[in-house]
Amino acid sequence: MKGRNMTRWRDPAKDPRQAPKSNLITAQGAERLRGILDHLSRVKRPALSAKVGEAAAHGDRSENADYTYNKKELNRVIARIRYLTKRLDELQVVDRLPANTDKIFFGAFVSLEDDEGEALEIRIVGHDEIDTQKRWISVDAPMAKALLGKEVDDEITVQTPRGEDCYIVTAIHYAGA
Repeated sequence: MKGRNMTRWRDPAKDPRQAPKSNLITAQGAERLRGILDHLSRVKRPALSAKVGEAAAHGDRSENADYTYNKKELNRVIARIRYLTKRLDELQVVDRLPANTDKIFFGAFVSLEDDEGEALEIRIVGHDEIDTQKRWISVDAPMAKALLGKEVDDEITVQTPRGEDCYIVTAIHYAGA
């Protein structure tokens, strides 16, 4: 069984995946998660329950692929509903602007410029809202930690896998500001 179900041992004290995640989320992110939970609870779960019941009525469940697949899918949806319900209870919704909008805080859209003059715009959001296509990064990410509290024209240095990257903050704005 070499390689199967085997993972590399990591020291829990040094493993970055074990670091506690912040419980912050924007109002839009919380609304999106509530929408997903509502869809799973009201639409997806009842539909899958009906499919499982229908497949079970056909007889022998051990050889019924339709029953097996839908049962697994139903269990996956139930687990996701349970996770979202628990997660929404522990999240803290940040629905107001910071007192000083000239500094970078949670929810900020930040424009950066690197050493070669290339522009980069990111947004600092909660762990549950990360979107690489939109360049929304977690408040727990090294880049976000380096940016928090900075102002326009401040320089930051971030340690990346390819070395140190330096950026200059060129603009800061917040949604709804």
